This record gives sequence, C-alpha cells and structure tokens, in this order.
Amino acid sequence: MSRRQFGVSPLADILLDCGVLSREELDAALAEQKRAGLRLDETLVRGGYATDNRIAAALSSRLGLPLLSFDEIHPTEEALALIPESAAARLCVMPLAAAGGKIFVAMADPLDIEAADEIRLITGREPEMSVAARGDLERAAVAYYRVKGSASEAAGSAPHEITAARERSGDVSEAEAGAAPVVRLVNSLLDQAARERASDIHIEPSDEGTRVRFRIDGRLVRGAEISAALHPALAARIKILAGMDISEKRRPQDGRIFIKASGADIDIRVSSLPSIFGEKLVLRLLRQGGGAASLESLGFDAKQRELLQKAINAPNGIVLLTGPTGSGKSTTLYSLLNMLNDPSKNIITIEDPVEYTINGITQVQINEKIGLTFGGALRSILRQDPDIIMVGEIRDAETAHLAVRAALTGHLVLSTLHTNDAPSSVGRLADMGVPPFLLASSLRAVAAQRLVRRLCPSCRARAEVAAELAAASGLPQGAEIFAPSGCAECRSTGYSGRTVVAEIMPVSAQIAEMIYRNAPAGELRSEARRLGMETLREAAAKKVLSGETSAEEMLFTTLAE
Repeated sequence: MSRRQFGVSPLADILLDCGVLSREELDAALAEQKRAGLRLDETLVRGGYATDNRIAAALSSRLGLPLLSFDEIHPTEEALALIPESAAARLCVMPLAAAGGKIFVAMADPLDIEAADEIRLITGREPEMSVAARGDLERAAVAYYRVKGSASEAAGSAPHEITAARERSGDVSEAEAGAAPVVRLVNSLLDQAARERASDIHIEPSDEGTRVRFRIDGRLVRGAEISAALHPALAARIKILAGMDISEKRRPQDGRIFIKASGADIDIRVSSLPSIFGEKLVLRLLRQGGGAASLESLGFDAKQRELLQKAINAPNGIVLLTGPTGSGKSTTLYSLLNMLNDPSKNIITIEDPVEYTINGITQVQINEKIGLTFGGALRSILRQDPDIIMVGEIRDAETAHLAVRAALTGHLVLSTLHTNDAPSSVGRLADMGVPPFLLASSLRAVAAQRLVRRLCPSCRARAEVAAELAAASGLPQGAEIFAPSGCAECRSTGYSGRTVVAEIMPVSAQIAEMIYRNAPAGELRSEARRLGMETLREAAAKKVLSGETSAEEMLFTTLAE
C-alpha cells in the first residue's frame, strides 16, 4: 500500500477544487481510510462523503478525459481477455478495446499510478484511460465478465449441457467454479437481475441470437447478447429449475424457481412461449421476506392514506384498486392487508399467483387447470368463516357477484379491477351484471393508481415550465421543476425507483345515490371532484412540482382532464 494512498492525493486536490468535498469532510474521510485500509474513492463513497458519479464527473472535467456509460459502450472480447476479472475488480477498471500497442480502459481513478503500472505489466500494452463511476464499473463487471464469459464458455459445450444442468439453484451470487458453463450463465443472469433490482428478465430468441433484457423501473433495458446455438441449453436449464417439461416446446408453460441472490430470497415465476426461433422466456422476480411496504413508502400522501384507512376500517363492503397491469395494485393490496392483519381476524386471500407470503393470513393459489377458479375458491372461502377476503382480481361475472354477496353478508372484501380511473369501475361492474342497487350498498371506496419513475436525486437538473409545457400539462407557467439528466447511478436514465400517483373516490351518500340510479361515469367523476377527489393528473402534477418526478413522466402516465 503506497504512502500516497494515505496522504492528500491528487484525487483529493481535484475533489476539493471542484467543491465535491470540504476540507473537514476530506480530513474525516482520510482518517476513516486509515482505519479501513481502503482506496480513497471507495472510502468517500462508502462513508457518504461523495457519490461515485460526482467523483467521476470531477475527474473527467479536470483531467479532460471522457466520462463513459456502459449503456452506450460495450467492451470487446479481446480486451476482456487481456485483464482477468480478479484484477479488474481489484483495480476497479474495465477493459474496453485493444488496438496496436494500446489497451483502452475505463477507471474509477485514472490518477492511480500503481493501477496503471499493473495494467501495463498484465497486458504488455500502454493504457489509454477514460473515467467511469465505480458503481457503473461494478455492474459492468457482472454483465461482461460473468454473463458474457459464461455465455462464451457455454457456447462451446451447449449440446452436452442439458443433462449437466439438473442440479437445483442455490445462492446464484456464488456460482461454483466446477459448475457446468450453462449453470454459471443462468446464475450470472439471475444475479445481475437481482443486483439491478429488475422486476423481469426477458430471454428472446431470434435468427441472429438470443437477446436478454431486464425490466428496471418499468422500462426494458438491454442486457447480454447470447449465441443462438446456446439458446436450447439456456432454456432447458431454466425450465428444469422451474419444474417445467423440457421436452414440450410447442405449448406455453409456467413454472417457479426459488433462489437467493444479493442477500435476498427471490421467488421467480417463469413463463415460456413458443416462437418461430425458439421459446421466449420471461422470468418475474418477486423479492420475499422484506415485509409489506407501507402506504407512505409506496408514495400515498397523508390525505390518501387517511381515505384508504377509513375505507378498510369499515366492518363490511368492497374496497377496489384499479389500474392497468403493472401499476402496483397488488403491492398496495398487500400493504392494506398488512395493516388489517390481526390475530382476532380471519383473513383469507385468493390470488393468481401468490406473490408474497404474509404470516397469519391464509393464502390460496388459483389453479384453473384443476378447476380452482376465483369464483370457485371464493364460494368455498365463504364457508370458512372469514372476516376479510382479498380477491386478487375480479375477472368475470361470477366473481363479481360473489364478491358483492360476500360484502353484503358482513365481510370486508379487497380486490382489483382493470379500469382507467376510479369512477369507471362502477360501470365495469355493472357490465358484469352486478345490479346498481347492490353496488350502491356494498362499495366503500375505489382507488385508481399508476406508477411514475422517481427522478434520480444524484443528477436531476433544475428546469422551468415553459409556455408550451404549461399548455400541455396544466402546470403553472414559470414554475420551477426538475428534469432527468442521467448518470452512472441511474444507468444514464435520469430516474431511480418508482412512486405511486393515485385518485381515491370514497363512496359517500351522494355517490351511492348516483350509483343506485345508474349515473354515468362522467357524472360520478364530476361529483367526486366536487367532494374533493384529486385526479391522477392532479396527483402527478403535485409530484412534478415537488421534484419527485418529471413532467414527461406525468404526461406519459396520466391523461388530461
């Protein structure tokens, strides 16, 4: 360990000059560095003194070096072969390309002379440096060393991998050195998805190869490209883990895998779909064991939480959550169930699938193959002396009628429905044949919700509402808002995580009377707004003005009034 490492290094001087650190923060970081024996940049990030993105931006600006993002630049196999993964991780470097006597590398600290010397020694080439944030380099190491390395190794042995892939998956973060290459490839993909907090993995065959994409914060982002010859073994490995029939490739199948990755227990739902180039696989990742999120952490404000709390405190009736697929309805339902969970209550759920297990609640998994439908399960549950019933989704007339019947006979029923807004749910249930007078007596509240992406706190940029945007969005002209920028911490998207925007329509006496006389959705909406209901667009606008999300997200996710 060099003496420079524990002194005021050129890196420290740059960070001081650029205003990234104060002198007091640097002194505290240096003292912590001596205790921990880490690199200075690593100490600064771990101690919360500076983000890796700000450090990288300061180095790039002061040294005149490019600041790279691995969403746009992809290392070559030749370059990856020149620097072993262990050395790249230790030096916090990623090889990019090799040409002539040079190797082009991205580094967290291009001022690290010892790291540069070691690169020369390992590769026999002169390093040509650029800058990347430490977090970006760590993600790239997983994506390119583990995933691509496993894919390259597996491609040569693909015909022999199906029988070798029969062992069960354990902790995928610790792929065994002696495991079959296709096993390590699948483990690497699952580990990368867990690290990136992806909700889904898409494995899509084509005539040119297999494309892997991850859904992160509701958007699909590109992952690895895998040889077409490897796709059958890759699909077989996943299907074996999921308990699916590997000999059946003509029909869609569903399966389930339980893994541990990045310290979390993850339940994976696997779906296969035959295509002209092979089976497309989609893996839905459900993280277990963290407990249901609170309404506040999901993004509901104080008034919305109060309205939902009042609705679920009713001794009977129906509380509905509406919105499109992927709008977070199930997560909100679990939060409400967690609030209601009490040893004095018999709570039973009917779900397809059961996404999270909750202690103290009886959860029933729908299985339509054997005739266990929502309607059939609900009919049986009514004989189980329930206090509270959660129906994962009202899909048909039978389920709708039974849910209303349960609510009218003294049960609290929570469920979801696919409609665009809260007032439209009344008409949707009427279309299913539920009489208006029964709805008026049983419906307690309807909440419509969407998910919008949160702006990345590390790189969001101040902006002003221009006249054109004000006309399109209803935001006040000249108001200060924030816009996405993009950095290594948010994969250059400008966003990190998602939050709920919601409209909640309590069924007051006036609304109930209108439902009874079969008033159209437009009239229900007008009355609900008169009584104080905040619309989806209005809820989103509040989050734009508070800096949580962008105007673009609001316009993309919600409709104008």
